[in-house]
Amino acid sequence: MTATSLNGRIAVVTGGARGIGLAVAERLLADGAQVALWDADAAALDAAAGRLDGVLTSTVDVTDPDSVQAARDAVLERFGGVDIAVNSAGIAGPTVPSVDYPLEQWRRVVDVNLTGTFLVCKLLAPLMVGRGWGRIVNIASLAGKEGTPNAPAYSASKAGVIAFTKSLAKELAGTGVLANSVAPAALDTEMVKNMSPEHVRIMVSKSPLGRLGTAEECAALVTWLCSPECSFSTGAAFDLSGGRAVY
Repeated sequence: MTATSLNGRIAVVTGGARGIGLAVAERLLADGAQVALWDADAAALDAAAGRLDGVLTSTVDVTDPDSVQAARDAVLERFGGVDIAVNSAGIAGPTVPSVDYPLEQWRRVVDVNLTGTFLVCKLLAPLMVGRGWGRIVNIASLAGKEGTPNAPAYSASKAGVIAFTKSLAKELAGTGVLANSVAPAALDTEMVKNMSPEHVRIMVSKSPLGRLGTAEECAALVTWLCSPECSFSTGAAFDLSGGRAVY
């Protein structure tokens, strides 16, 4: 890919104020896209906007249809359309066994990670179809393929993201819009830093490469999936696991 491969493309990145989302936004900008950052944390968005030139920022609750609609309208007013959506907004939830998992926390994790992804796709995909070209990349997790002990809501929600992406991709086939998911193992981001050290140690110990991945490594894969060079992959779940996933 070149620094101009996404010239003229308009991208929305949710969870864009930090971690994977911020790294993706930086890479998309470097490859020529115009970028809108959506995040629930207004202060973090302000900090991100200070680092990234020309981005449009919106404080968005991805679980609230009205909030997503307002942010979509702001993108249309500023840029006139949407070509790319990267759904990176997500929360990990507590690290406790299923039998002790609070129902309120279960609902919140599933609402943000899965329902939020659904709502953003529901509102942005028609814009891409109307333009005859689009790329959707939903950030899932290896937990959604393997199931991580003591992270039942996170694992279930990310499994849902993978299955939803497959369903959406088949619906959009032939429209010019491709939809894929990425399933990273543990990455060195703020979300992982907030997990218990023992939980992180177990995740790292399962990786043949013996380390955490980086947000930048994830952003490189995501940006390729957002590009015209990705033309025959849709409905796939791309692993980014340091050799851990073998299927």
